[in-house]
Amino acid sequence: MDRVKRISTELLEKYPDRFSVDFDENKKIIKEIAIVRSKILRNKIAGYITSYLHKTSVQNEQEISDPDREELEKGSDIVKEE
Repeated sequence: MDRVKRISTELLEKYPDRFSVDFDENKKIIKEIAIVRSKILRNKIAGYITSYLHKTSVQNEQEISDPDREELEKGSDIVKEE
């Protein structure tokens, strides 16, 4: 699995804007920009990239929504005190 992670990381560093959370699109992009002779390896790389980007997008959404939650909680405390 280290091979998949290494290749995936290299591709994400070189082409950060080309990949998305769509597995099929990522397979096509890998086929265009890299020479991967094995279909299984290409699918593993595309799956790893898809999973990685999905996880990072979920984390970013949580970081953005956390301050909003804090403000809502503060606002609800004020309402309770009144």
